Amino acid sequence: MLNKLWEFIRSRDMLAPGDRCVCAVSGGTDSVALLFAMYLLREKLDIRLEAAHFNHNLRGQESRRDEQFVRSLCKGYDIPLHVGQGTVTAGKKGLEAAAREARYAYLRGLGGKVATAHTADDNAETVLMHLIRGTSLKGLGGIAPVNGNVIRPMLTVTRQETEDFLREWNLPHVEDSSNESDRFLRNRVRRGVMPLLKTENPRISQNLSRMALGLREDEACLAALARRDRLPPVSELKQMPRALRGRMLENFLKNAGVREPEENHIALAEELLFSHRPSAKADFPGGVTIARNYDCLEVLPKAREPEPVRLTCPGETVYGEYRVCCAPAEAIVNSPAAFTVVPRGELTVGPRRAGDVIRLSGGSKSLKKLFIDRKIPASQRGRIPVLRDTEGILGVYSIGVHQERAAADLPAVTVRFLKISDK
Repeated sequence: MLNKLWEFIRSRDMLAPGDRCVCAVSGGTDSVALLFAMYLLREKLDIRLEAAHFNHNLRGQESRRDEQFVRSLCKGYDIPLHVGQGTVTAGKKGLEAAAREARYAYLRGLGGKVATAHTADDNAETVLMHLIRGTSLKGLGGIAPVNGNVIRPMLTVTRQETEDFLREWNLPHVEDSSNESDRFLRNRVRRGVMPLLKTENPRISQNLSRMALGLREDEACLAALARRDRLPPVSELKQMPRALRGRMLENFLKNAGVREPEENHIALAEELLFSHRPSAKADFPGGVTIARNYDCLEVLPKAREPEPVRLTCPGETVYGEYRVCCAPAEAIVNSPAAFTVVPRGELTVGPRRAGDVIRLSGGSKSLKKLFIDRKIPASQRGRIPVLRDTEGILGVYSIGVHQERAAADLPAVTVRFLKISDK
């Protein structure tokens, strides 16, 4: 195991003489093996060795036991130890992800090189988890050997080898009871899927980890080729292999303001490239609109939401790209573009507000949900006129009149919306 560790550190240039290396130690088999192996190699590597433990406070007495074990272990070998703790609550991505984020936030804050004890088995499990959830070449690359100041020296070492290493050196460790639970996908893969695969090939962990490390290098090569200061012309992009073109479009979307471009967003950008319309455009998350301008793709400036305006009745008012006409009603007319209502107080037209709700024939629903259900692009939602009086919403252009505010009989007023571009 020591030889594997040494060779992998050298091949990936993880540590340099004089580096401060902080080993993340949970107290489990793998992390104890990493810490002691680095302890044995510290002079050969010419590094300053330290350790760190983060107490998530998720398992009560067991969490306190783990912390005390790590304290005693480090004290026995005179290894400086940093201990952090926090109260972790499940976020949108679940408890496991929240705990990982809290742990890494603490570890990265320690500075130096932070070494974690991810093994070839961990890497293989990560690849399988990505396959189960759906992934790309980037996901098949598994765990990064180096990510900023975090290094993973044991990605070529198996879990069996760490267990053998502890027995050889008569080293203690603690068991995490949560590893026995099938609550987390990783545990289900580790306890259910991997044993089946190992009956077909006992070296499946090493093979998957080696594949992941190779694919990660392929991804890095493609990403480097796709890195350009400017997006090439449409004609050039169309001639490129999709592997390269897709990465260029992904970078373009990120720079345009799409925070996490997904496969469907890249596919939509490709539709613009191959569209027969030289002025085609499409809306993306974050209110981003991208247009094809003959032989180039360009990001359109975000249209500002028009300021609310007061209506005169009778009279005409311009609001954004709409002409709004208000007049005494001759008949009750309610359509997506005309509302007959009995206003109370001042009439205004403006953009939607947070928490806006309208009642239609099918019941009450928030404007946010309505816009999503009707597939109105995010970039357009803030420009849709909302008619109000002092008591609230009367109607929304393209959606309809508020059922509780529609006039039942005359006298009333009718407010009509006409897109200026439609005149």
